[in-house]
Amino acid sequence: MTDIAEPQTTTIATPPTRWWALDPEAATAQLDTDPATGLSSAEVTTRRERYGSNTLTAQAAPSVWSVVFQQLRDPMNIMLIAVAAVSAAIGQGSTALIVGFLVVINVVIGTRQEMLARKSVDALATMQEPQSRVRRDGALVQIPAHDLVPGDIVELEAGDIVPADGRLLRTATMETQEAALTGESTPIGKDVITLADDEVPLGDRANMAFQNTSVTRGTGTMLVTATGMTTQIGNIATLLSSVEKTKSPLQQELDKLTKVLGVIAWTAVAVIVVIGIVRGQSPSDLLFLATAVAISAIPTGLPTFVQAMLAYGARQLADAKAVVANLNDVETLGATSSINSDKTGTLTLNEMTVTALYTIGQHFTVEGSGYAKSGKILQTAGADVPDLTPLAYGLCLASDATVSDSGAVIGDPTEAALVVLAAKLGIDAEESRRTYPRVAEVPFDSAYKFMATAHWLPWRGDRSLVEVVKGGPDVVLQRCTHALAGPGQTVPLEDMRADIEAEMERLAEQGLRTLAFATRFLTPADEAALVADPMSYVEELVFVGLVGIVDPLRPTAKVAVEIALKAGIEVRMITGDHAVTASAIGRQLGLGPGAISGPELAALTDEELLERLPNLHVFGRVTPEDKLRLVQLMQKQGLVVAMTGDAVNDAAAIKQADIGVAMGSGSEVTKQAARLVLTDDNFSTLVHAVELGRSIYQKITAYIRFQMSQLIGLVVLFLAASIFDIADGVAMTPMMVLFLNFFVAVFPVIAIMLDPVGPGIMDRMPRDPKLGISNGYAVRRWILYGMVLCISSAIPLVAGPDTPAADTPTASMTMAFVVMGLGSVLSGLVLRREPESGLAAPLLTAVKVLSAPVILVVLATELDFLQGWLTTQSLSGPQWLACLGLALLLPIVAEIDKVIMRHRAATQLVLDPKEAVSPARARS
Repeated sequence: MTDIAEPQTTTIATPPTRWWALDPEAATAQLDTDPATGLSSAEVTTRRERYGSNTLTAQAAPSVWSVVFQQLRDPMNIMLIAVAAVSAAIGQGSTALIVGFLVVINVVIGTRQEMLARKSVDALATMQEPQSRVRRDGALVQIPAHDLVPGDIVELEAGDIVPADGRLLRTATMETQEAALTGESTPIGKDVITLADDEVPLGDRANMAFQNTSVTRGTGTMLVTATGMTTQIGNIATLLSSVEKTKSPLQQELDKLTKVLGVIAWTAVAVIVVIGIVRGQSPSDLLFLATAVAISAIPTGLPTFVQAMLAYGARQLADAKAVVANLNDVETLGATSSINSDKTGTLTLNEMTVTALYTIGQHFTVEGSGYAKSGKILQTAGADVPDLTPLAYGLCLASDATVSDSGAVIGDPTEAALVVLAAKLGIDAEESRRTYPRVAEVPFDSAYKFMATAHWLPWRGDRSLVEVVKGGPDVVLQRCTHALAGPGQTVPLEDMRADIEAEMERLAEQGLRTLAFATRFLTPADEAALVADPMSYVEELVFVGLVGIVDPLRPTAKVAVEIALKAGIEVRMITGDHAVTASAIGRQLGLGPGAISGPELAALTDEELLERLPNLHVFGRVTPEDKLRLVQLMQKQGLVVAMTGDAVNDAAAIKQADIGVAMGSGSEVTKQAARLVLTDDNFSTLVHAVELGRSIYQKITAYIRFQMSQLIGLVVLFLAASIFDIADGVAMTPMMVLFLNFFVAVFPVIAIMLDPVGPGIMDRMPRDPKLGISNGYAVRRWILYGMVLCISSAIPLVAGPDTPAADTPTASMTMAFVVMGLGSVLSGLVLRREPESGLAAPLLTAVKVLSAPVILVVLATELDFLQGWLTTQSLSGPQWLACLGLALLLPIVAEIDKVIMRHRAATQLVLDPKEAVSPARARS
């Protein structure tokens, strides 16, 4: 494995370059790169031709024909091919033709869905491709990672995915997470120190960064040394390319169901053939009957319909601004029973606004909202006008964000709020930064929660070296020894600590996020040491003041939380804010009771936390380990957990969750760890996605309920006719069964697919994920509905108009065919929804769709050419009325069953509201 990209067209082996053993100057010289200006456009073109694109070449995608062959090997299609062959052998050419056409339809639809799924994954991968900040032609530009070439100069910061392998030229408190490569669970500290010219293990190459690892802290500058398949991750990609894609639990369950149905079908065929042989039936009659039974017992559209429904759901989610990484995640969404939500930008607008400030012992109220630079600073009447210069320095100099006059923000939203406050104080932040450049800097990091910059500033008529600090109040206060008490007046911090802490509590109780500001006045002699080690000077500070910042709730957030709670989904808010602040916001949202801080949480054992969890809904100041622990404990309780986040420290919990949810504006780390990406960063979109997931699962179960009822009804009807010698042992002809399965049954399926989301879908508790589609209760209902359909269709065969002397029981068989057809249509109407009545509004779309198969059944019995093809005959008025009455039996039974189901669910809710379960669980 080499560490420099070699031309993808050559096969000449070259010794690997030990980049870790070269100092930065030697490394850049070897790749002929200027760290200050980067590569020229012409040189980039040359190198791309030589090295190729910075992409991982996986196993070649299968051709369309290989996918077609795979579809043909599906057990369902194999059975249909066998039926077509037998039909052709016994002279049933039209049957063979129809079955063969059905195979073609299945293969075409299955292949199309497979190819569309691959395109969807490719599109998602493109959408989530990391963007890289690269020096080209002397300018810093942002480009897709695949455009990188060896020799590029890349700037990295916390939250970035490293886009290629490279030698680090500059670092500032930089750490990367390399578990995917080295197995090291903790982040690796990075620096630029040259290592020995030996075979240094991968995990010890501290001056190198590797593709697809994540920057968890600090910043750095990297010289790209390897791209594409020549990177360390490229070697892993080579191994992964041979790994087979596994099927989802839903697909595995459907595969098992298909195999069971195959056994049922061929067992029924075998029983009927044995009975026919005993009775001395001719081989051609036996094959004719066996063909009809086989066709009736094969759920031809089951796999294709489920895959189509999942794809349809994925498209619906994408339209709703929620992109799933895998089609099967659509089904998992519907089972969500708990949501752990980030606050900032998800439940709130992420438009930070300073509404209060405190300095030199005085309170001030700030007018205005959002990023508009208009608004007044209000104070108590009669108070002296304070000198806010020390605070203004901190607002504009210890931050990097910019806010245009139109309100466009570049940078951190909290810093943008500070820039807006500075503007309200009459301070131009950008002009101030140009006038007073930084002498030294301690970048903000979540590990120490502050930022410090040093400048030469005018201070009371003199030019002074001043360090300005902003950060969390607790950490800033720990580094302060004095406090600003008036113009040029400082006092020991202890003299004002009680007032400061009381103000912090007051602001927190209002749901405001607080930031503290401090300064330190240095001497010219301190400059050299300050530049060399700026962190060591963030001590002995003078406390300047506090600001209270609010991030307004999204207008839809409170309603979305109400919908989720009504749907039996627990919602918990997890934030970096103090627990008191977070609790105030939780109350505004209508979350459940209880707030806890990270340190308190860490002190609890797993047993204690599980005991308290039902009464804890707000978590403040939590660590990434706390978030991961919460998800794991909730999953052990059997909950299906959705976890939202946008920052690097959310990634572990997001990956662990059943539905990890990343924000579209979040870090690449969280997007790649997630199963769902919300492109609008909106909590209400997640709740809507859960609703769509429930709807899709409901449609899948409705289809299977309809399909299995019809299948059981047909198979039992054929077995009963053969065993009891009803209608000479032949309940229907193969063409009748084909007509029902292929022409009639397709319309109820369409009605199920187009059925709008039921109004009560978010009024019930989440389904139990352990309760599969083919659970005991569901199977019993399939059998019940199938038997009702069988009995209603068998009545004309037993007591129909044909006499025993008739050569062909055409009228009786026709009536059985009509009852089965109309019964299937009406069952599609009532079984499309559960536990709601299938006769509840809206009905118009379903009625329009289902009118078509009713017309087809009528034509099949009245048109001459269809009579000859299907072996049917015209029916009289009374016979039609009898058929309609018998066809109504199944929908009547189904509706009564659903009334009982709703009653039991309501009874359970009254008896024990806290333990309320879904209607499906109530009957299991």
